[in-house]
Amino acid sequence: MNAAWTTMPSPIGDLLLQTDGQVLTAISFHPFEPPSGDSEPTAPILVQARRQLDEYFMGQRSDFDVPLSASGTAFQQRVWEALRAIPYGRTASYGEIARRLQLPPGASRAVGVANGANPIPIMVPCHRVIGSDGSLTGYAGGLARKQRLLHLEIPGLF
Repeated sequence: MNAAWTTMPSPIGDLLLQTDGQVLTAISFHPFEPPSGDSEPTAPILVQARRQLDEYFMGQRSDFDVPLSASGTAFQQRVWEALRAIPYGRTASYGEIARRLQLPPGASRAVGVANGANPIPIMVPCHRVIGSDGSLTGYAGGLARKQRLLHLEIPGLF
């Protein structure tokens, strides 16, 4: 199968899901520009991703096992793997992630940049990263979406 895409409704707005035919390659928040070509909502990887996202939003799933492949630098890949290690219902600061990756002091900004470049939000849970003071910090999908995702996982956090 070749590249395919579909959209799906969610409690945080419509989502655009993309695959290369083998793995999920991107999740985008509305507003988005649909890729060229035809939508393929029955592509197996997209069906699996939609089902798991629906289960997540209904509070029935805390982890994803959809095959993923995000394009990025070696550093970004390391950060995204660290994000996937943050358990459902938990948060971590940019500084904590930098320390886990044994990066030099002050690398939390670079972690934040890599976090912001994550092409597969929700499944690579960049929404679980907060400020070192526990504050709600930037999110590519907007702070309101980040707050809703965190509230789904940790009611009353924000």
